[in-house]
Amino acid sequence: MPNDPSSAPNQPQPTFAAGETLIEHTRLRQRRGRDRPRIGLNLVAMIDVVFLLLMYFMTVTDFKLGEEIFRLDLPQRQPGAQVLDPFELDEEPLRITVRSSQIGDDGYSIELSGPYRPPATFEDLFHFLDERRISVHAPGGLFAPDHPIIVEPMRTTRWEHAMEAFNAAARARYTNLTFAKPR
Repeated sequence: MPNDPSSAPNQPQPTFAAGETLIEHTRLRQRRGRDRPRIGLNLVAMIDVVFLLLMYFMTVTDFKLGEEIFRLDLPQRQPGAQVLDPFELDEEPLRITVRSSQIGDDGYSIELSGPYRPPATFEDLFHFLDERRISVHAPGGLFAPDHPIIVEPMRTTRWEHAMEAFNAAARARYTNLTFAKPR
């Protein structure tokens, strides 16, 4: 018999109380095992906490791309500052006018003061400003790096479009950048 404890050659034989069978002995051992306190984790509560944390981070996370802002060291404007050289001419600032249409993100137009062809995109504005900046590599440029550039948004211009024009001038390494009040 395979379940007969006497058939196993090298195993210790269980001892039974008087009149107790193997099945009763096994049941008693199982009951005694249940009475012992067990240490364990309540996984249902842990799963609830994990889902609550997941829901919290999903609701408070902002999935938008960050806005590009370039650090600039702008000159200090002091009222009543006198010009050192009386023959020095004031530089006419380059004015960049930005208009937005209500159609969408691509609905904007850029105009430049002066006899310049208006750029179609902000990338074209960057290339226009970068090519005309006076530098060691381009000594015949039109604008010095500290040439005043004023970004003039219209009242209906979206903030993203005004910032893109500002960022294009900052990427072209101009240091004298300002915003005008919307008109």
